[in-house]
Amino acid sequence: MSAFVDIVLPVFVLLGIGYAAARLGYFDETATGALSRFVFQFALPVMLFSSLAQQGRPAAFEGGYLLAYFLGVAVSAGAAALLARSRGRPGAQVAVVAGFSACYGNVVLLGIPLVLTALGQGATLPLFALVSVHGPIMMTLVTILLERGQADLPPGARLMATAKGLVNNPILIGLLLGIAVGASGSALPGPVAASADLLGQAALPAALFAMGASLAGYQIRGALGLSLGLVGLKTVLQPLVVWLLVDYVFAVASPWSDTAILLAAMPTGVNAYLFAVRYRTGEAEAATAILLSTAASLVTVTVILALRLG
Repeated sequence: MSAFVDIVLPVFVLLGIGYAAARLGYFDETATGALSRFVFQFALPVMLFSSLAQQGRPAAFEGGYLLAYFLGVAVSAGAAALLARSRGRPGAQVAVVAGFSACYGNVVLLGIPLVLTALGQGATLPLFALVSVHGPIMMTLVTILLERGQADLPPGARLMATAKGLVNNPILIGLLLGIAVGASGSALPGPVAASADLLGQAALPAALFAMGASLAGYQIRGALGLSLGLVGLKTVLQPLVVWLLVDYVFAVASPWSDTAILLAAMPTGVNAYLFAVRYRTGEAEAATAILLSTAASLVTVTVILALRLG
């Protein structure tokens, strides 16, 4: 109960406020987009830079951390593809969208606030190390899979676009600059540190509000049978597989292990629906999975925190 009241409930209250503001018409789609850009391009990168720069030299990187997480992703995606076919939804693109919906987590808008609230600043490096590669890796793979047989973009051009996106990623830039300053042992000038801290404080509440507002644009539109299966794979199977891997296969130390498990338990990210719309397949399942997995994660995250943190 302590984990729920102290950590999970405040996070979901802010999410609910954003959702209610959008549903009631006080915060429209344009405002939600502007707030999201502020979070991604300014507040989060500055918060990340400030935190890592002031932590000093980073701890050693846990070798099995990313491997354990992405193996959990692969298991969940594979199971979802099989589930889609067993539910009478044949076709490669349907299987890809189902797999993406069951493995692509909302690690930024919800994962960052939850992990930092639950685990503190000590989880900053493992958190952002994964966040910075999560989107590029998974969205590149799903694009390649969905574009097979289509000629809108050659593979070489697609790889170049991905590399350009990484170089221009504000979160990755903040991560690398923060590590560099921290490793140098140099202290940030007082006004710089104070300004960065002030801007960074806006990141977490703004991210949660923006996520809640964005969810208001989705609705349950049927296809519950497959969607419920995808929700179970995303919020239960994936964190369970990652838990087993970090503890019993790779022996990953805390807070790296706890961060991997919490991020694996995040609900389906909104990009799953955007891909479904773009390729005109599985839109109802993806939208339903986003809403239901967000609600389910309120329970699963609480259970994980209670078991991991006591």
